[in-house]
Amino acid sequence: MNHLKAIAAKLPEYGIDAMLLNSEPGEFYAVGFHGEGNVVVTPEACYYFTDSRYIEAANDLITGAEITMTDRNRNYRAMVQEVIDKHGIQKLGFEEEYMSVSAFHVWEEGLTAALVPAQKLVNDLRAAKDEEEIALMMKAQEITDKAFDEICKFIQPGMTEQEIAAKLQYDMLRFGAMRMSFDPIVASGPNGSKPHAIPGERKVQKGDFITMDFGCVYGGYCSDMTRTVALGEPTEEMKKVYQIVLEAQLAGIAVTKAGVPGKSIDAAARKVIEDAGYGEYFGHGYGHSVGIEIHESPNANTRDETLLPVGAAVSAEPGIYLPGKFGVRIEDVTVLTEDGCIDITKSPKELIIL
Repeated sequence: MNHLKAIAAKLPEYGIDAMLLNSEPGEFYAVGFHGEGNVVVTPEACYYFTDSRYIEAANDLITGAEITMTDRNRNYRAMVQEVIDKHGIQKLGFEEEYMSVSAFHVWEEGLTAALVPAQKLVNDLRAAKDEEEIALMMKAQEITDKAFDEICKFIQPGMTEQEIAAKLQYDMLRFGAMRMSFDPIVASGPNGSKPHAIPGERKVQKGDFITMDFGCVYGGYCSDMTRTVALGEPTEEMKKVYQIVLEAQLAGIAVTKAGVPGKSIDAAARKVIEDAGYGEYFGHGYGHSVGIEIHESPNANTRDETLLPVGAAVSAEPGIYLPGKFGVRIEDVTVLTEDGCIDITKSPKELIIL
């Protein structure tokens, strides 16, 4: 799988003659390969340059690009300059969100073409997933759902948050994941009020809420989900807060569709929490795009006015966090269609009591 033709077709729209991609996600999106190489896309031809560590795999896996290996006499800059000369390139787009200032200066000094920030070209394409990308994300989510089912059977009082996190990771790898899409969050009891708590040595106990936020990578694409479960019978307040978060998520999902700005989806979910009197305890955005990276754009938060495209994969993750007491977050990933969305997360959302 690669998106070389899609990138080439967009070059005139963004006012550039060619595009240089050398970030890890940019390289993978362009040629469907994780190495350490440089991709140059022109309207006439595409090029992939890499070193001896990756050349064999690149030749096996990459299609649609001319593949060349660096040597002592031709580094990446020299090879890109050859493409510039061959195609008469004057404006070369680059990924300004990933390139450091020092790297920019090195490239700038080594090329005759002007380097033009063009991250938006790639971001706009990546925002709308195609059928193959969605299929990979669904497979990643299937693995994640299976891991959740296993962890619900595993958790017992006296286990540490770290043990639970380790089991989640083991099972996702066991079920076919390439790696984790991020370090899992396991937050129990009062730790649950920290949205991005790091799993620690706290032992879970009866009466705890346990929030687990985790995901994996399959075929280069991420999954992302959060579930909050109760270990033993929860209090009435815990049940109430859980239900409010669930209703907020469902309200957000109900208005999620292509052509809607992310801030409108956030507002629908946020209103439920605010009307219930917990608005000050929901500090983060409703959701973010997911794909090759766990956090992509556009987002569903209070500020993002970008109209979401068909095929966008956006998380749905409202939460309420009560300092010193507990927290609740429920997260699915939704894929947008013209008239709604498809929730690719299949794990139950009703409160589970272990």
